[in-house]
Amino acid sequence: MHEVDMTRCLLLSLAEWRDSQSSAPQEVRTVHLDVGEFTCVEPDALFTTYAAAVGGTWLERSSLKINSIPLVGRCPCCDSTYTPTVTQQYRSPCCSAPLEDILSGRELRIRRIESAPI
Repeated sequence: MHEVDMTRCLLLSLAEWRDSQSSAPQEVRTVHLDVGEFTCVEPDALFTTYAAAVGGTWLERSSLKINSIPLVGRCPCCDSTYTPTVTQQYRSPCCSAPLEDILSGRELRIRRIESAPI
């Protein structure tokens, strides 16, 4: 369950963000994440580990909002852009070439932090 490690990294990033703020202390309300399909992150597991990790901390009243980024590939053989699937073994639907170029779906980043003065 790599969601636990991801949550730890997320909390470290949020602490760095908090420490970098030059204005009055901020209360984090919502953390918006972009999570690619190909990261194999289970959103429910991430919500659960986040809720458990922030209990009793300065992030206790915050929540996560996850924006799922689809897996999109490009075939270098036929130059088609497609959505790879497990049933196709991630191969190009046009020429059956294996997936080589991933255009999106590996993202795991904080897109936005909603906050308000305390």
